[in-house]
Amino acid sequence: MEKKRIYLSSPTMHGEEQEFVQEAFDTNWVAPLGPNVNEFEKELAKYVGIPHAAALSAGTAAIHLALKLAGVEEGDVVFVPSLTFSATCNPIAYEKATPVFIDSERDTWNMASEALEKAYEKYPNPKAVIVVHLYGTPARMDEIMDICKAHGTVLIEDAAESLGSTYKGKHTGTFGRLGIYSFNGNKIITTSGGGMLVSEEEELIKKARFLSTQARDPARHYQHSQIGYNYRMSNITAGIGRGQLLFMEEHKAKKKEIYRKYKEAFSDIPEIAMNPLNPDGDANCWLSCMTIAPGCKVTPDMVLDTLEGENIESRPIWKPMHLQPVFEKYDFFTLCENGESVAEDIFNRGLCLPSDIKNTDEDMARIIGLVKNLFLS
Repeated sequence: MEKKRIYLSSPTMHGEEQEFVQEAFDTNWVAPLGPNVNEFEKELAKYVGIPHAAALSAGTAAIHLALKLAGVEEGDVVFVPSLTFSATCNPIAYEKATPVFIDSERDTWNMASEALEKAYEKYPNPKAVIVVHLYGTPARMDEIMDICKAHGTVLIEDAAESLGSTYKGKHTGTFGRLGIYSFNGNKIITTSGGGMLVSEEEELIKKARFLSTQARDPARHYQHSQIGYNYRMSNITAGIGRGQLLFMEEHKAKKKEIYRKYKEAFSDIPEIAMNPLNPDGDANCWLSCMTIAPGCKVTPDMVLDTLEGENIESRPIWKPMHLQPVFEKYDFFTLCENGESVAEDIFNRGLCLPSDIKNTDEDMARIIGLVKNLFLS
């Protein structure tokens, strides 16, 4: 008999989502745009405490438009962390700009401000800096914002993984000139697929809506003076998002409890360390991650293989972008003069543990038991 499947982070539906979707069907608002889109934008903006938001087809689309709105063009330099998912960096390539990768700090796994300063020595005039709040843990925004301000650089926040996380009481995604969220199927709330672009500046969000609907000029006929995109969220998708947002704080509390259980369970195994949380922030703990001490007989692959053999989903830490074949020709800045960079070390020694909020106490005990047995046997 096959053992129960435990997922890394699967969608959790509640029923309220269906009410908004049904309303869209009943009113025949099934095409892109509609009342659910308008309301989801307002409700999400209110939740994170920012005035303006544009609902889009994906978080990647939101990053792409953020770069366009920041004026990034062919040949421009954009600073971006190496330890992230490729969706953070791919839109830089869409615009034929140049990504320059920045190493992580050990305290949060996010962009290291000292390495960022080092990058400015070679590239004094980047067009933008993208900061990522990795796995839901807020970056050290004070330092990064000070650096960007001192150099007059536009700051874009990739908060795809950190909706609900705060830094010194302020929501991630609302510090930069532009911020983005993702509602992919594995995120803390989902619309099945979708994203949001937010800003304090109304004109930027108006321009984003224009570009995301094929940049159609305000003429009776179809006229286009700029290249546009089909990036708007559908009314059906937004309905799912509205229902999910009602449970955002509940999802966050359950994610944090999963992290707490792992940290407590592994506290007696010195070879295991959980991903660090920023003491100046409140992380949504989207994914709970662990690293294994150097020289330990147990490897990340052994943990991944053991869990997979028990029908339990886990996955490696993101492979740093400067090690990816598609990006390996670009510069990477680290403070590690010899040996592995911080990003590389985290990738080599880490993995993401199952962080599904539907996990029962029995599920958690099963996962924890399997991992601990590897270290105690």
